[in-house]
Amino acid sequence: MEEIICQGCGAYIQTEKEEKPGFAPKSALEKDVVICKRCFRLKHYNEVQDVSLTDDDFLKMISEIRNTDALIVQVVDIFDFNGSFISSLQRLTGNNPILLAGNKVDLLPKSTNKNKLKQWLQHSAKEEGLPVKDVLLISAEKGIGFDGLEAAIETYREGKDVYIVGSTNVGKSTLINKLINRSSGISDAITTSYFPGTTLGFIDIPLDDDSSLYDTPGVINRKQMAHYLSDEDVKAITPGKEIKPRVFQLNEQQTLYFGGLARFDFNKGGRKSFVCYFANQLNIHRTKLDNADNLYQRHVGELLSPPGEESIDLLPPLEKKTMKITEGKTDVVFPGLGWITIPEGEVTVTVYSPKGVTISVRPSLI
Repeated sequence: MEEIICQGCGAYIQTEKEEKPGFAPKSALEKDVVICKRCFRLKHYNEVQDVSLTDDDFLKMISEIRNTDALIVQVVDIFDFNGSFISSLQRLTGNNPILLAGNKVDLLPKSTNKNKLKQWLQHSAKEEGLPVKDVLLISAEKGIGFDGLEAAIETYREGKDVYIVGSTNVGKSTLINKLINRSSGISDAITTSYFPGTTLGFIDIPLDDDSSLYDTPGVINRKQMAHYLSDEDVKAITPGKEIKPRVFQLNEQQTLYFGGLARFDFNKGGRKSFVCYFANQLNIHRTKLDNADNLYQRHVGELLSPPGEESIDLLPPLEKKTMKITEGKTDVVFPGLGWITIPEGEVTVTVYSPKGVTISVRPSLI
């Protein structure tokens, strides 16, 4: 049988093994546009079906780029740089030039300093050992920043192929759908969803007679909070519109819980205002520090939710880290969730996140 590629995820279509990538019923082969059962269910019913690909399978596919002469565009989630950045990208892609596209800029408060954000992204990439040619701020969902992105791609690709890479759930396929739509008017050419792992193979989109744009499989990154959560919980922590800052006046020895996924203890520093930037629908609960452990043990999955019932057993235990912050306005970043802006003045705080999901600190973006 002639090899057919799923137009949604890039997997080779097969009709024998339903649990394997690319499965489609034989009747689907008669259609003009063939998509696999997984993409069909995702597109029409928003259902996600697991497939038997390992992390190593994904990385092996991505490392094929090392043998090409191309431009790489790495897409990262501005709200989850640690979880969405591929630290091994230089090894996987060789000496190809790299652009960094920070996605979901539309969800940031309007007061965000965009120049500081770009500088932070560039500095963070450099610290991870990845020099980038330029940083672009975009919204794949809203089409913001695409004039600059397209101009940068044309400048740096020099007639070569372009590979769009990123961890799962950063918006790669949405970005490519937008690029295709802007150039050809075709909508939803590639399956997109809230959930990790939508793209299962390279999807080839011709740019001109000699070069192509490739959507690539999402690299599974275990630093991402989303990998420990049910689909319902992923929706609960994913911002759907511009984040509204929530201000909490805290005394020493008070605690904030972000659902049951993260915790912030204010140990020392007098009475202070802390500004929280998280998805508007995520519940933030305040309590006294001496009651915090008991509250978590009794109410995680209920009052402190997400995680819901499906995620509680998947979630690693919360690990704590105490830090003294002496510099000016500082953001404490909870990867995959959001951040807290700490006011000026010396403060000591203890922060908690699931084991492996590393909390970081940066100069305030706002």
